[in-house]
Amino acid sequence: MAIIGKQLPAFELDAFRKPEIIKVSNKTIEGKWSVFVFYPADFTFVCPTELADLQDQYAELKDLGVEVFSVSVDSAFVHKAWSDASPTINKIEYTMVSDIKHELADFFETFSEESGQAYRGSFVVDPEGIVRAAEICDMGVGRSAAELVRKVQACQFVAKHGEVCPAKWTPGEKTLNPADLGLVGKI
Repeated sequence: MAIIGKQLPAFELDAFRKPEIIKVSNKTIEGKWSVFVFYPADFTFVCPTELADLQDQYAELKDLGVEVFSVSVDSAFVHKAWSDASPTINKIEYTMVSDIKHELADFFETFSEESGQAYRGSFVVDPEGIVRAAEICDMGVGRSAAELVRKVQACQFVAKHGEVCPAKWTPGEKTLNPADLGLVGKI
């Protein structure tokens, strides 16, 4: 089933946002752009490289008005312990969500029954709670946070201007007007 266009369900989950454990819910993101970045597990190999890359892009995402949530099926206490134990994870400023019952992983279709973990999934959610972009990778394939930023920028541009963004579009580049029938067959 396609996730694009789906409304985020009601949820309330524990999360670690340094230095404390907090609650995160669908109300937390109302009226804001958000990204949810799923990863298999804390204290692993590829996961910290991705979360560090996401931290490197965090300031730019915040400047775009985006709330950032990394999500795994580990508890919020494990997120805290990982932050305390790892200099890489200790640098993370965004919220690390605990999805122990895989409520969000099931909604975003990232949960693997076989492994009991989430596949690597990245999702852009608009201010109305609608999923606008999705990427799911196998457990061993790391993603690029810079590409996630580009997807956010494109989703925000389309939402604001109604034009569409061609491949590899970045802000300031030419977009396309889907109402312009003169473009059909000429691109």
